[in-house]
Amino acid sequence: MRAGMPGLDLPPLYREVRLREAGDAFAHARAIAARAGAGTLVWSRSPRLVDVAVVLEPAMPLARARCVLYVGMSALADALALHAPPENPISFAWPDLVEVNGAAVGGVRLAWDDAGERRAPAWMVLHAGVRLMLDDGAEPGETPGVTALADEGYGEIGGAALVESYARHLMAELHEWQDAGFQAVAARYLDRLDRPRAARRGLDPSGDLLLRAADGAETRHALGPALAAPSWLGAAGLEA
Repeated sequence: MRAGMPGLDLPPLYREVRLREAGDAFAHARAIAARAGAGTLVWSRSPRLVDVAVVLEPAMPLARARCVLYVGMSALADALALHAPPENPISFAWPDLVEVNGAAVGGVRLAWDDAGERRAPAWMVLHAGVRLMLDDGAEPGETPGVTALADEGYGEIGGAALVESYARHLMAELHEWQDAGFQAVAARYLDRLDRPRAARRGLDPSGDLLLRAADGAETRHALGPALAAPSWLGAAGLEA
């Protein structure tokens, strides 16, 4: 962070790393995770994108720790809801896509030090990205299914304010996971899950999505393989 530039208003457990506008918070956080440690929050000052990554050091095997994706999704949705206009629905498409008014706006992804399914990774990086503004020259409606906060009534809310809100919600919801267990995390996530639809839906302790049709047929969608190619990057038009 440059001298003389005020930092974010973050809870004390976070350590802020601020990048220039063209910075890549996800890549930078992965590069420094091993030495920077848990609580490091990396963000870029882009006027068009909320770009924030948090380093975590889970105390559980990877097979369970990757469920932090759902915590990040709910924290991001709650941060957006805090600044949203009234009656502005925020929903999810499994596992990682966030939508506002039914259009893709961003999402969450994970990286980790891969020590195997049964061991706790030395570090994880939880990254959230949300489109603040459409690209130069783009008009609302030109890209069906894709939107930006500026086009959904969020006014001139900046990335810094959303990063601050996200950081607070993330900390609160990580504590909820610790205190109330994964079922609390699952319930919060499923409350906003729009797709896929089924008569009954659930998340097992490894984060797999369980669907039961009206006729009783069950389908399982594995979280681990789904995280290899985050769906929201393409859906929200944010792929590099």
